[in-house]
Amino acid sequence: MSNLTEMGHIRAVAALAANAEDASIWRWFAPLLEDRRIRWCRSGNGWLVSVDNRHVATDSSFDSAIRAAREATQRSGQLLTHGAAGELRAT
Repeated sequence: MSNLTEMGHIRAVAALAANAEDASIWRWFAPLLEDRRIRWCRSGNGWLVSVDNRHVATDSSFDSAIRAAREATQRSGQLLTHGAAGELRAT
């Protein structure tokens, strides 16, 4: 395999990984947005992100703040979703 072909393969694999991560972020973000459970605002400290009325992330980049909010809610088990029977459960 030539260096160019190998580099192209590496780039393709990296692109697939980035697309999968972006899709994962969107699957987390979209229902929160639809249910009005996520909020963000720009302040002097950067982007502030709150989920279920709890501040979970601040970053100078909106993208980074959203990613940090996802990590924080998943790490803490804070994020609750509605199960099939309507009960709340941690995700």
